[in-house]
Amino acid sequence: MGVSKQMIRMMSDGEVAKALKNVLERVTTAAKARKQDLVLLCEEPRLVAVSKTKPKEMIEEAYAAGQRHFGENYVQELVQKAHDLELQEKCPEIKWHVIGHIQSNKINKVVGIPNLYMVETVDTPKLANAINRAWAKQNKDTKLKVLVQVNTSSEENKSGIQPSEAGSLFNHIITQCPNLEAAGLMTIGAFDHDLSIGPNPDMECLLKCRAQICEDMSLDPKNVELSMGMSNDFEHAIGIGSTNVRVGSTIFGARNIQKS
Repeated sequence: MGVSKQMIRMMSDGEVAKALKNVLERVTTAAKARKQDLVLLCEEPRLVAVSKTKPKEMIEEAYAAGQRHFGENYVQELVQKAHDLELQEKCPEIKWHVIGHIQSNKINKVVGIPNLYMVETVDTPKLANAINRAWAKQNKDTKLKVLVQVNTSSEENKSGIQPSEAGSLFNHIITQCPNLEAAGLMTIGAFDHDLSIGPNPDMECLLKCRAQICEDMSLDPKNVELSMGMSNDFEHAIGIGSTNVRVGSTIFGARNIQKS
């Protein structure tokens, strides 16, 4: 993955670190502005810096500035970065999040990633079962955190289980996948919602999914994460209860389009 002269100049100026600091300040401000019941429900949200298509040097700069959680969409790119010896040396406490769809033939590669922290895109019992079996073979001391991805916008081009089936999948992971920790729910949602006309309906849908799951399974909402909100709407997402926001372009600049 080559680094353009423009990127090198951007990094030498510390722009990634500056942008990261700005985003973290916005996360903190949004968290403090939440209603009291949401403040009690979740602590300051986790920021996942989405580094897809970006060179490792940008990841290293963000890590040096204090960032630990990084998200990748493409399995092959994540495998390449996670196994990079220089990146491992400079970023020993990095925590990787898988935020893209996982094909069944890529599962073993995913679970073998050093410092894998969470898979945010489990959307079928079949996928959950396969990840559960693969993680067992890793002989880890801890369960692998996973999120149930919910297709709240019902868009055919988006992965995710239907909201009405989210509870069933969540229960399946808890009861049938002993090597996985059902950590919460995730949605991508529609990209074009205008917040000036009201709250994001996809996020509202995910909130309802969590409420129903917690009621049906007698779970404490504090223990069921909500991963929602990206560069264009993460502050709104935090304001209504997101515990995990995924921000890429606001930190690293516009993403590079991958050639097929």
